Formats: sequence, structure tokens, C-alpha cells
Amino acid sequence: MSVVPLVPDTAPFTPEQRAWLNGFFAGMFSRAPGTSAVPAAAAPALIPLTVLFGSQTGTAEGLAKKAAKEAGKRGFAATAVDMAQTDAAKLANEKNLLVIVSTYGDGEPPDSAKSLHTALASAALNSQPSTLNSLRYSVCALGDTNYAQFCKCGQDFDAYLEKSGATRFTPRIDCDLDYEAPFTAWLNAALSALSSQPVGACLQAIPTVPEIASKLAPRSVGPTYSKKNPYPALLLTSRNLNAPGSAKQVHHIEFDLTGSGLAYEAGDALGVIPHNCPEHVSEILAALGCDGEEAITAPDGSTIPFRRALTELYDLGKPTAELLSVVGACLQAIPSTSAPPTNPAPLHVIDVLLQSKIENPNFKIPAPADFVRLLKKLQPRLYSISSSPRAHA
Repeated sequence: MSVVPLVPDTAPFTPEQRAWLNGFFAGMFSRAPGTSAVPAAAAPALIPLTVLFGSQTGTAEGLAKKAAKEAGKRGFAATAVDMAQTDAAKLANEKNLLVIVSTYGDGEPPDSAKSLHTALASAALNSQPSTLNSLRYSVCALGDTNYAQFCKCGQDFDAYLEKSGATRFTPRIDCDLDYEAPFTAWLNAALSALSSQPVGACLQAIPTVPEIASKLAPRSVGPTYSKKNPYPALLLTSRNLNAPGSAKQVHHIEFDLTGSGLAYEAGDALGVIPHNCPEHVSEILAALGCDGEEAITAPDGSTIPFRRALTELYDLGKPTAELLSVVGACLQAIPSTSAPPTNPAPLHVIDVLLQSKIENPNFKIPAPADFVRLLKKLQPRLYSISSSPRAHA
């Protein structure tokens, strides 16, 4: 009786790669005649896991790859799969599924997710509860609360999978633009729930040699710049392409990416970090009774002036539910003698502050450090790149 080999910890592989190799060897040797199944010294069988993503601008795809990588460190045979590469029939063969999908436009699925979305909707509508009865799943929905159909696509997938017979093992999470913390909490809960399941049947998901090879292929070093560390690109050209007198303004814009390590293809999204209008920031400060020099702790832990925080870090557009709750709670006890406004819904953060002054001149706005915690973080503006580097390097 031979012993199943193990990849030593000193081998030049990451923990994820060692887990894949040990799982592969365990499965291969357990099938060989005269070989013990999985000896006590061997690595435990890997839990099969598919991380399915539907992405329009790349956010869901990036999170899916991050989820698969983290799962690999925790003893899962995890693979990130684009929704465009699967269908309902293939899902019937899956055991464990994490779904990460964004909502695009007015509650629509991303382009790559439309086919699967339609197929699952049809199966749910036709009441086919046994289609996916061996599948366990959990959904992370990405969206933007500035839109009425917040996270609708993820909510659809969650409902369709349940109606098709799949079992939800952790609740769905609906993430706003500031998704990092809720996504991490959801992923930890999902992987912990799956880790507690029996692993007796998991050897059937041990990867093939080609899959192992793809996992161990040399990884290209990605750019050092990202959403959290944006590249300060120099604007080289901004030229209006419309004829004089046109009501439209379409600009040809060129950025210098020299030294950034960034690369793109036509159809990728360019994220531009905006700043709030200085006049708008001054209005906010005046309404708060601040001079802008108050010290604020930024999300990264640094200390910056209040004015800079409002200019560069926080969204002063649609007020958050938290801000409305704080202001509303303080104004509920104040009887209003004024006529109902024509449009009672506030448009921007400044409208909430000004309305509070009208309703109650003595109303105390939270201190600057507390006030910024009631705001959303300022998010990049995403623009689809239509030019091809093959034509214009």
C-alpha cells in the first residue's frame, strides 16, 4: 500500500497552489489499486465551489476572482466563471455556488448575464422546483442606491435560484457603491457556512491536470494603480469634435499613461475620480457653520481639513438614508406651519441642511467628524472606452 505524496511547505508554491496540488494527488492516488484512500497525513479533500459573476464594468469580476482566491486559501477547489460561459443545465451539475452580479441601467442584468438571467426566469416562471435541487448558493448583489431598481438583478437571481429548487445557505447581501466591507462580511459568512459541510463526496471535484496547469501558470504582475490608488494621469488633449454652433459637445480626450503600467482594450471602463464643485462645498460649510479647517479622519486613517474631505472624498449629491434619519428625527417634534413644498423630496445634501434651518433655526447639525459618517464616499465616474489601442497606441 503506497502513500499519497504531499507538496512540502518549502516548495515554491502559494498556499492556494499547494492546496490544489495536494487535492489533485489525493484524488489521483486514491483511485490507484493498492493505494490507501486519503491517509491521515494527506491534505483534506477540497470542497468544490464555483464563483459565478455577471459584470458590466469589471467590479463583479474583480470581486469574483478575489472570492475564488480567498476560497482557495481555505480549502476550496474554487473557480471564477463568467455568466456568459454557463447556462441552467450546467448549473444543475454544480454543488456549491457563489453569485456576484451587478445591476445595470434600470434594473437590467449586465450584458454577459442576460442569457442566464432569462433562462432562470423562465425556469422559475414554469415552476420547475427540482431543476437545481442539488445546488447550494448565496448571492452578493451590487448596485447603486441612487437608482430606483437598486440591486434588482441580484435579487432576481436570488429568487430564481430558490424557485428552481436551489438551497440558499447564507442570506443575500445587497451592496451599495461602498461595497468592500459588506462584501467581505458576506464572503466570510459564506465560506464559513460551506466549510462546515461534510466533505466525503468532494473528491469528485478534484481538478484535472489542465486545470492544475492553468492554476500554476506564471501570474503576470498587475498594475500598481487601482481604484484605491488611482493614477494621476496628465491630460494631453481635449478637443471638441462637434461643428461650431452644435448643441452637443463630444470631446476627443487623450491621457498620458506613461509609466502607469495600465493597459486597456476597447470596451473597458475608464474610472475618473471627480472632485465636488468648490462653490457647492462652501455652501455646505456655511450651512454647517464651519470654516473648513476642522480636522477630519479620512477613510484611510489620515487627518485632513474638513473642506478637502468634502471636496475630494464624499458624495454631496443624493442624501443618504442615515442623514435623512438624523435630520428627520430632530425635526419630527417641530410643527411646521409652512405649506407643503411642491417637491418634498430633497435633491442634494445641501437641500437637507437648508430645510433643517428653515424648519428649526436652532437645529444643531452633527459635528464635522460625525457629519461625514452620514455621507457616501465619492465614487469614480465610469466611462466606456471606445478607442482601440491597436489603432491608436
